Formats: sequence, C-alpha cells, structure tokens
Amino acid sequence: MRIVVTNCNTTQEMTAEIVRGARAAAGPGTTVTGLTPAWGPESAEGWLDSYLSAAAVLDTLRTYDGPPYDAVVMAGFGEHGREGVRELVDVPVVDITEAAAHLACLLGRRYGVVTTLERSCGQIEDSLELAGVGRNCAAVVGTGLGVLDLDDARRTEDAFLAAAERAREAGAEVLVLGCAGMTGLEQAVGEKLGLPVVDGVGAAVKLAEALVAMGLRTSRSGSFAKPVPKRRDWRPPAG
Repeated sequence: MRIVVTNCNTTQEMTAEIVRGARAAAGPGTTVTGLTPAWGPESAEGWLDSYLSAAAVLDTLRTYDGPPYDAVVMAGFGEHGREGVRELVDVPVVDITEAAAHLACLLGRRYGVVTTLERSCGQIEDSLELAGVGRNCAAVVGTGLGVLDLDDARRTEDAFLAAAERAREAGAEVLVLGCAGMTGLEQAVGEKLGLPVVDGVGAAVKLAEALVAMGLRTSRSGSFAKPVPKRRDWRPPAG
C-alpha cells in the first residue's frame, strides 16, 4: 500500500518531519511518500495562506507523476482543500484535522485542540464544524508559536502544556495536536497531562490504511462527484 502525504506549505524540512511521523504510524507493507508544493506559503497561518495552500496542494496532486498511490493524507491542520482533493483523485482522502477529531471522539466526550497562532483558531473551528465533529470540541487554543517556531522542542512542549491546561479547564477530556509540525509531541505531553493526546498525522495514516484495506473510496454520488469537464487555467499565462 502506498500513501501520499501532502504538506500544506513549501517548507521541505517540515515535509520531512511529517513523513517521519507518518512512517512511524504506518503498518508493515505501507509506503509513505511526502509531497511538497512547488509554490504557495512557506507556512500556512491564516485564511490567505490557507486558500493559497489549497490551490497549491491541488496543483501538486494534479501534476503528480510518481508511482501510483492508494490514499492521500492531507497534512494541514484546519487548512482548506480537502473537498476539492476528494473530487480530484480516485482514492480515499483523509485530512489530519477530521481524522484526529474523529479518533478523539472515541476516547472522550469532549476534546480540545492545541494549535499554533491564535489567528488559526477560528479557521480550525470552521473546519471541524464542516467535518461534523465541531459539537464535541470544548476549545481550540493557540500556543502563540508560529509554525516555523516549532523546531525548538522544549519551547514547543512548554507552550503546548500551558495551552493544554486552558483546554482542560474548558472541559476537554482528550487533546489533539493542532499542527502537523507538532507530530511526535503526543507521548511526552500526554504523560505529563494524564490525558490522551491524538496526533493527526498518525490518526490519518491509520484511517487511510483502514479505508484501503476495506476497499472503500469516496462516494461519487452527489457532493464529491468528479469535476465538471471544462477548461481550467491553473496558472496565469507567461508574460
């Protein structure tokens, strides 16, 4: 089984970190390939970045010419594009946002999301609502760290723990890592908090494996029907 994991930004180092987490979660016989958009934001933090990222990820998958793949994992927490990708490709598409939330709902009545900058909180809330898991979310809390600041492990862990306490006070019984760049943090903070912590990348990989193993694909009846055939200019003409 081959799973393609799409980073939502152009930072190669983050793609490598996401792929490491995805491979750690993957079962025997699953190959993980990471894709980095050739254009778009270096980090996705806000509505503008998110819409640019969505178009770039769609373009990356549209022009993909590597080995055939069995599923797509979209590694942008709260970012746009998942519905468009489901129209575009003929394999299961699992977004880390909804994957983490669905698994969190199996572990507790209410969950909390700890993410990066506070400006991303509303966007994540909207994404969870659209995925049908928003009513179980107790809080989405920012750490105040930018996506590209997550390379400092100690600072990230301290900021996560402080934000996690706010989520717990709001009623969260389970926590979700609200950024693909936080992958690998779940064990350390989970032990200190005494709460289950769900990593979206690992959750999405395991759900993708399950869908493929069960022979399930995106429904083409209605919402995710194949795009209407027409001319689409993906990039402006040269000059």
